[in-house]
Amino acid sequence: MKCHTLPEVRAILLDIEGTISPLAFVREVLFPYSRSKISSFILANQNRTAVVQILAEASRLSGGLDPVTALVGWHDRDEKSPPLKELQGLIWEQGYREGALVSTLFIDALEAIRQWNQSGIPVYIYSSGSLHAQDLFFEHNEAGDLRALFSGFFDTGIGAKTASASYEEIVRKIDIDANSLLFLSDSVAELRAAEQAGLMVMHVVKDATVPVAGFKPVHSFRDILAPRL
Repeated sequence: MKCHTLPEVRAILLDIEGTISPLAFVREVLFPYSRSKISSFILANQNRTAVVQILAEASRLSGGLDPVTALVGWHDRDEKSPPLKELQGLIWEQGYREGALVSTLFIDALEAIRQWNQSGIPVYIYSSGSLHAQDLFFEHNEAGDLRALFSGFFDTGIGAKTASASYEEIVRKIDIDANSLLFLSDSVAELRAAEQAGLMVMHVVKDATVPVAGFKPVHSFRDILAPRL
């Protein structure tokens, strides 16, 4: 078993879907759940301030299209639209609170995150899911409330995950040298953007993800060794 030793790592940034959590949970559980609830949730919460704001923003971004139609269309095309992400977070919150949803992590990823914590290495999350959705995801996990394991969370409010400027901003927010921050993701486009910003990167190859030349593949988080600080 080949291990990757990371002597220069001072912090770790993680993607969620396909990286630390199975693609199936997001694509076969979370997404279908929110898709099935869009219309009924909006109808039941149409006077709620957050929903009113989501509908107004959806209408604006779609050029005056019926906001529910716009939200459904974005969902079906898996577009990273801010109002859709906010709505999904609200819908998932209801599902988590009612016990209909329970998140899951790869066992080796959870073990590694705990080990990095014990070693004094801060761990951050950068996901296309809203900050609220991320909070719910880690609060309602099979292993319990995991939020204390993370030093911070970032979503696309900081920028697109495929834009190098987003990672430059994360580096500024964390207040760390870019070459001391390791980013782990299953997305090659995200890795390229992070690498352009000066981050160390590793390609997480799980589920149906295929290794790509030029990026160091990680099949198991148990193969990543980081020093104690």
